[in-house]
Amino acid sequence: MPWKEIPGTLARISAGSMTNVWGIPGCSLTDISAAADSAVWGINSSGDIFRFTWDSKHWTKIPGTLKQISAGSSKDVWGVNAAGDVFRYSGDDSNPWSQETIPGTFIAIGAGADGTVWGVHSDGSVYCRTHDKWGSYWVRNSGPPLAMISVGMKTSVWGANEAGGIFMYSASNDSPWVQIADGFVDIGAGVDGVVWGLSAEGKIFRWLRD
Repeated sequence: MPWKEIPGTLARISAGSMTNVWGIPGCSLTDISAAADSAVWGINSSGDIFRFTWDSKHWTKIPGTLKQISAGSSKDVWGVNAAGDVFRYSGDDSNPWSQETIPGTFIAIGAGADGTVWGVHSDGSVYCRTHDKWGSYWVRNSGPPLAMISVGMKTSVWGANEAGGIFMYSASNDSPWVQIADGFVDIGAGVDGVVWGLSAEGKIFRWLRD
């Protein structure tokens, strides 16, 4: 499926679904995350955290500081701080973040609408958060080193490496990650299979799953 260029330029992009796509055109926000249920979160250059409130059409500041954020839904929000610590939103704005126990430091995290969560370690290795009768823990996934990751749901996991290569998780034992494109610096995967990407020049592209 070819990528279709969409008019405009952006610095970052995030897609919760085909109808909830948000981007940063170079304003004070440095990261943004849109969820399938219309939740939207953002971070500015100081690490301050904001949540968009649809009723008032304003951004509400949430206590804490993060470097990167990912919202699977309004209640399932994850973030990574500058030290590589991973945090999960508690649902209580007065004490909003609980630190997650992970293997080492992470540079990126991606949360899906179905509760799927993936993370990228500082060495580029990729981990998936797994649940079983013994609890929740992180399992390392084989594949190319990545710099970022975006999760729409269990069957829609995408990542990018330092060179701008875009990879889709295939869940195949022989080839778990398939390279789809190159020359991109950001990627946003939605729950319905839509994927948006940004080139180094800020050009916007959309990919629709068959």
